[in-house]
Amino acid sequence: MTNAFALLGLPRAAALDPDALQQAWLAASRAAHPDQPGGNAAEAAEINAAHETLLSPEKRLKHLLELHETPWRAIPIDDTMMALFSQLGPLLQSVAGLHKRRQTATSALAKALLAPEEMRLQEQLEELGMQLEAQRSPMLETLPALDAGLAAGDGTTLTELQAMQAKLSYLAKWQAQVRESLLGLLG
Repeated sequence: MTNAFALLGLPRAAALDPDALQQAWLAASRAAHPDQPGGNAAEAAEINAAHETLLSPEKRLKHLLELHETPWRAIPIDDTMMALFSQLGPLLQSVAGLHKRRQTATSALAKALLAPEEMRLQEQLEELGMQLEAQRSPMLETLPALDAGLAAGDGTTLTELQAMQAKLSYLAKWQAQVRESLLGLLG
């Protein structure tokens, strides 16, 4: 397995400075670009993949756990996350139902009658998107403390990283579903 941190010359860390990541990626990709003397397309692709992995907190944590050879284990969803999921499922079903009714609406009047429901769903999606981000932001703020625990050799830190990675992955997936549904309503 390629160590994305080493490939970009960055420390193995749960928290990375976005500017430092960007600068490391630009420097490495510039040197490896196939149009440059001594450039290599395969190496450039590997550098881009490393950047993509480290750019996303959930992917970065997964990669960090893999580098630590942490065995996989199931992470139960806590009550807060379950409450968000319980809002998301029915909301996405309502949006899908609206799309079906939109497709079968043949007249301008029938389409106009769907507008209030569309606005209500759009507002609910936006609110849920804000709730998801409100959960995600504080998690990202705890990453430096987890790095300190890793550096100190605290054995529970890897377990905490696993839980954090699972939660961030759920939130990222749900945020993508909310964005996709919002775009579908606007289109």
